[in-house]
Amino acid sequence: MTAENHPVTFVGAGPGDPELITVKGQRTLMDADIIIYAGSLVPEAVLKWASPETAILNSAAMHLGEIVESIEKAYTEGKRVVRLHTGDPSLYGAIFEQIAELQKREIPYNVIPGVTAAFAAAAAMGMEYTLPEISQTLILTRMAGRTPVPETENLASLASHKASLVIYLSISLIDKVAEILRAAYGEDAACAVAFRVSQPEEKIIYTTLNELSDVVKEQEITHQALIIVGKVLDISTDTLIHKSKLYDKNFSHGFRGGDITSDK
Repeated sequence: MTAENHPVTFVGAGPGDPELITVKGQRTLMDADIIIYAGSLVPEAVLKWASPETAILNSAAMHLGEIVESIEKAYTEGKRVVRLHTGDPSLYGAIFEQIAELQKREIPYNVIPGVTAAFAAAAAMGMEYTLPEISQTLILTRMAGRTPVPETENLASLASHKASLVIYLSISLIDKVAEILRAAYGEDAACAVAFRVSQPEEKIIYTTLNELSDVVKEQEITHQALIIVGKVLDISTDTLIHKSKLYDKNFSHGFRGGDITSDK
């Protein structure tokens, strides 16, 4: 009898809190026969949704060939395979190279998105990255390290826009990051570091770019942390002046009348 084959599912685990996984992701974990998870980043707490009978593999020490081989073997055996990535798989998830290998083998797949750490950090901080007339752009990026970035996307170039900026995978390069950000935003600009956001060890540290390097070193933060900078960090509920048109009683749109009519 031929085994029924099921598409491989890439699932975004979210930022770490098991309850911040999507409902669809949770259900997929519950139904999985085998879960291959990125153990260097995905907390084991997220695996609480797996069945006791589910086989679990930690891919932290596996290379691409070993991961794909494990997926292919389970798939051909008719097992429901989940590839569990941290945050959202589309962001620094290295899923496309896995997808390419699956396509070569004609193995079907689907992807379930997840909450990335930048948005979990904003929730923890009670902030908005896109405040009217302050910033309407959010840039998610990283410093070049062992993995290079295109020259047109170097941090200095992106920082020159002075948009809301969240830097991933770069806390170990904090001296260089701080130097670049100071040149663009100014030494006294507000910034924040979000460490293991949504997890029990979470730390949100507010500081200035002038103090950023020293604070990170004093707190001994060396991994799993975001660096957040932008003019929105200078705005508090007391200093908020500009408000959106969305809830302005004088602003008319397709769902509400008002004294001002606009399509924006």
